[in-house]
Amino acid sequence: MKKSIAKNYIYNLIYQMLTIVLPLITTPYLSRVLGAENIGIYGYTLSIVTYFVLFGTLGIAMYGQREIAYVQNNQTKQSKTFWEIVITRFITLTIASVTFYITFCIRGQYTTYYTILLLELLANALDISWYYQGIEDFGKTVIRNLVVKILSLVCIFVFVKTQADLWKYMLIYVLANALGNATMWLYLPKMLQKISLKTLEFKKHIKPVLSLFVPQIATQIYVVLDKTMIGNITNNMSDVGFYEQAQKIVKTAMLVVTALGTVMNSRIANAFAENKKEDVKKYLMQAFNIVWMLGIPITLGIMAVSSNLVPWFYGEGYEPVIQLLIATSPILLAIGLNNVTGIQYLIQTKQQKNYTISVTIGAIVNVIFNFILINLIGTVGAAISSVLAEFTILGVHFIYMRKDIKILDVLKLSIKYLISGLIMYVIVLNISKLISPSILNTFILIAIGAIIYFVILLILKDKFLNDIINQVVVTVKNKLGKGTVNE
Repeated sequence: MKKSIAKNYIYNLIYQMLTIVLPLITTPYLSRVLGAENIGIYGYTLSIVTYFVLFGTLGIAMYGQREIAYVQNNQTKQSKTFWEIVITRFITLTIASVTFYITFCIRGQYTTYYTILLLELLANALDISWYYQGIEDFGKTVIRNLVVKILSLVCIFVFVKTQADLWKYMLIYVLANALGNATMWLYLPKMLQKISLKTLEFKKHIKPVLSLFVPQIATQIYVVLDKTMIGNITNNMSDVGFYEQAQKIVKTAMLVVTALGTVMNSRIANAFAENKKEDVKKYLMQAFNIVWMLGIPITLGIMAVSSNLVPWFYGEGYEPVIQLLIATSPILLAIGLNNVTGIQYLIQTKQQKNYTISVTIGAIVNVIFNFILINLIGTVGAAISSVLAEFTILGVHFIYMRKDIKILDVLKLSIKYLISGLIMYVIVLNISKLISPSILNTFILIAIGAIIYFVILLILKDKFLNDIINQVVVTVKNKLGKGTVNE
């Protein structure tokens, strides 16, 4: 039986928010205790280890989710596919770990931090979240990861007290990831069948995994390379720290826009495997609608409240983060749309080659503009380069999907959301200029913005929002009706 998309969306949203939102609770504390330079060292060294994680995982997570989704109704095939993919992942990450240790952990700058981050490779070896995503089961991991994340939160406040405690913060970070991923294995005995090692086939996965590996490299170039290039070009770890802090807020907001994507990936892959083209189109249009409805107000909202948020959230000395947030926020909308056009459409319908071409073009755009703009205007240049890269990719994606989806139909979906979002932005921005930065005032601005946005949508009679409200009302009535009957 198919699991509810809405329920899986909520589960996935909670799970994804846990990985970033809980650390955000510590951000005001860490920004003051560790300082911008140490935050920059953390961001820079983590960007280096991320390259090795990337080469170690080879894009297997994205591939694994899709392959599990294809066979989610056949437990034998599902079990066989799981072990073939997970063993391959163990081998490649072991090679990556040894290479990373020899290259960065024996000698050179930041060896202590690199040695701690070696555990991040172990944490990724234990990560099987792609399996649960493939079978559309997002509920099992939420509670266990919630406990792990809360424990790490407590540990940060207990053990990280001065700038000299950066290593403790990094150790807590990697151990939390490893423990959270390890708990996902506890459910497997009840979900998988025993499979003989002799029956496993590894060769058949090599070509498709490598076909996804190339776009993963290209994608990570403009996700991670920004911090590496800022550190190398400006030679100022504080700049990396400002960029890292701005990225935390943007990434957290991004989860709300992209959480549906992980849920829809398996649904679209399964519909494609069963040759249900109309279902594929229906799911895609639903996903576009969600991205427009959430992405536009969140993007404009961040731009409107950033000057009120940054001073109290980060403390003194973090003023550059305001400009970075304004420059970076449009990437929310671009990545949200790319998640639909690229991951949900091109990847799930086995158009890896087209996906590879698009993200490679985006990576080239990002690197070129990084070299130019970071030298000219510093960290803001890196933010602008990333936004340009994402919208370039989106343009290429639209070209590839034009035969199946009318691009004009997709753009028309945004009109009411754009009108509501712009009105909200103007009002909230002007109010923010009249009030001082504080926790209360920022939340007041957010509340005002949300009310204005959704009220205008209701006035404009947005069909998608009305359908959601009607579904909620019907669900609540049914629940209440059952409760009355039981009484």
